[in-house]
Amino acid sequence: MLAGLAPVLLFTAIPAHAAEDVKVVYHLADGIDQATRAMGNIRNHLRAEPNTKIAVVANGDGIRFLLAGAKERSGRPFDAQVKALAEQGVEFRVCGNTLAAHEVPVSQLLPEAKIVTAGVVELARLQAKEGYVYIRP
Repeated sequence: MLAGLAPVLLFTAIPAHAAEDVKVVYHLADGIDQATRAMGNIRNHLRAEPNTKIAVVANGDGIRFLLAGAKERSGRPFDAQVKALAEQGVEFRVCGNTLAAHEVPVSQLLPEAKIVTAGVVELARLQAKEGYVYIRP
C-alpha cells in the first residue's frame, strides 16, 4: 500500500514555487568594469532563460553606468545596452542615498533607471520578501 503512495509523496514534495520563473537581482557596486561584465552576463542569462525576471540594483560606484554619457572602457556606450535590456523586462534601480552623497542630479540618470531610497534595503527586500536570487558579477 505504501508503494502506491511514493509517486504522490514525491510529487507533493516539490515546492509550489518550483514551477514559477526564476527572479534574479544583479548587484552592482564596483564601477564601469563590473557593469560591463554584468551587461554581458544579463544578456547571456536572458538568452538561456528568457523568462527570468531580472532586477539590477546599483549603489556606490555601481551607479556610474546608469549616468548619461557613460561608456565601457572600449568606448561602447551603456545607454543603448540599458535600453535594450529594459525592453526585455530588466529593471534598473539606483540608490538614492548614493545619488545624494555624490551630489549626482537626477537629470543625469538614464530614463530606464528608477530611484530607490537605499540600494542595500532594496537588495534585502527583493531577497527576503520577493524571493530573488542574488548575483554579484
